[in-house]
Amino acid sequence: MVVGESGLGKSTLVNSLFLTDLYPERIIPDAVEKTNQTVKLDASTVEIEERGVKLRLTVVDTPGYGDAIDNTDSFRAIIQYIDDQFERFLRDESGLNRRNIVDNRIHCCFYFISPFGHGLKPLDIEFMKQLHNKVNIVPVIAKADVLTKKEVLRLKKRVMEEIEGNGIKIYPLPDCDSDEDEDYKEQVRQLKEAVPFAVCGANTLLEVKGKRVRGRLYPWGVVEVENPDHCDFIKLRTMLITHMQDLQEVTQEVHYENYRSERLAKGAPVPPRRQTTITEPDKNSTVSEKDRILQEKEAEIRHMQELLAVMQAQMQQQQP
Repeated sequence: MVVGESGLGKSTLVNSLFLTDLYPERIIPDAVEKTNQTVKLDASTVEIEERGVKLRLTVVDTPGYGDAIDNTDSFRAIIQYIDDQFERFLRDESGLNRRNIVDNRIHCCFYFISPFGHGLKPLDIEFMKQLHNKVNIVPVIAKADVLTKKEVLRLKKRVMEEIEGNGIKIYPLPDCDSDEDEDYKEQVRQLKEAVPFAVCGANTLLEVKGKRVRGRLYPWGVVEVENPDHCDFIKLRTMLITHMQDLQEVTQEVHYENYRSERLAKGAPVPPRRQTTITEPDKNSTVSEKDRILQEKEAEIRHMQELLAVMQAQMQQQQP
């Protein structure tokens, strides 16, 4: 899910991340329409392929968020959508056909912060406080190319101070195990230091020093989207790919369980959790079901490793 005010480059960044056009027919409203429109949620699902590795991606955009004169209720439609996906998963999980459940829960929310202020706006703080127990929030400073390096560092520090000062819980990148590879430990350390990610997006190919790159052309030079010296785009994409499994697990074990607990606390009927069969004739089928789940998990981990290898290969090829 991507959330933020209009004009912060949300659609451009998403298209840049996945090298696709998720919004080919989108009509941009004028200023009057923006101030009068309510928050809508647009879900787009595409299959993208990175050198033979296929990934099914669903992105939920939130046009209209923060554009009205009174934004008091801007986040309510988003909360309702997230809860609806939890409720649907809860019903499917307790049904008879549990093997083919489609997981439409929101596993990650990129929250776009304006680079033109001096930190978080009251709406930013209120939104994140309302949703930090429902979804993994990843704060993103939009249009980082309008800021100098010193301004980026200053804004990052201010945003993190305000997030911590307001008790907001953002997605915590997990610590590495002691036996992890040193290169991976260094990569995770750099990702943690980069939060909130200062990014810019571009879908235009430009030629720089005999090399074609995606970037933005200015009178003083070119901002290369995939140059780590220019912005955190590569770090954001790396975080998303390498921690996709963890984002799903945190959603399942923390946010989804929070939702179930709320349902129980309100006295609403909650279907029981999945239980293993205890009758003697079904023992073999129970074991085979466990094996199938383990195989699916292993296949998913291999899939994530393949995606990471593809991303790393692309970054190495783009280096001069």
